[in-house]
Amino acid sequence: MPQGPTNGSLGSPSGLSVLLVDDDLELCELMQEFFARRGIKLDAVSEARRGLSRALSGGHDLILLDVMMPGLDGLELLRLVRRQSQVPVIMLTARTAQVDRVAGLDAGADDYLPKPFGPEELLARIRAVLRRVGASPAPRAEVLEVNEIRIDPASREAWSDGQKVDATSIEFDLLELLIRSAGRIISRNELMAALYQRPASPFDRALDVHISHLRKKLGDRGGLICTVRGAGYLFRAGSEGEAAR
Repeated sequence: MPQGPTNGSLGSPSGLSVLLVDDDLELCELMQEFFARRGIKLDAVSEARRGLSRALSGGHDLILLDVMMPGLDGLELLRLVRRQSQVPVIMLTARTAQVDRVAGLDAGADDYLPKPFGPEELLARIRAVLRRVGASPAPRAEVLEVNEIRIDPASREAWSDGQKVDATSIEFDLLELLIRSAGRIISRNELMAALYQRPASPFDRALDVHISHLRKKLGDRGGLICTVRGAGYLFRAGSEGEAAR
């Protein structure tokens, strides 16, 4: 099978290196077989602390992380990873309550998938996350700035009132989408399609959680991101933005 480029390739996921941290040994074996048939290297680790060490090694394009593990649970492991790395992470969880899914997003997950899941759906989620993370950057000269919020799509860096914003990958993409549409309402469906390649669900809090995190990280400028009830979100432009401070 031909090998594609690694590290967030937008093409076929073949050639990628994925880390799975899950204490279900049978699941690890099944997923290794499934991914191997598609040319994807899957490193499976069944012990959380060893998984943390592997996650911080920097050798993987994406991490699949189980929530419920003995000793160090997946949420705490993810928080520790996020202190040092912005590697894409998809949480795998048997907990179906909304509060548990939100907890994963709060901890820094890019997406989540309830157990049990179909391997093809997991592969589709991986492709969606990597398409977003590995999207071709805009030309270097195209630095966008609206109301003292500045982003550089090429370097994927953002600043608020001159202070660098420590945004995750998905938060940066969300901020870029909002800034490029400043002054226009963007629907939830539009944002979910761009970020996750799926329509919005009334019970899906992923977008709300990321919006909340982004507002906090923008500090005094967080009010520029407005919720328009029943319609979507609006990034204030011009004099409206000054009024929002």
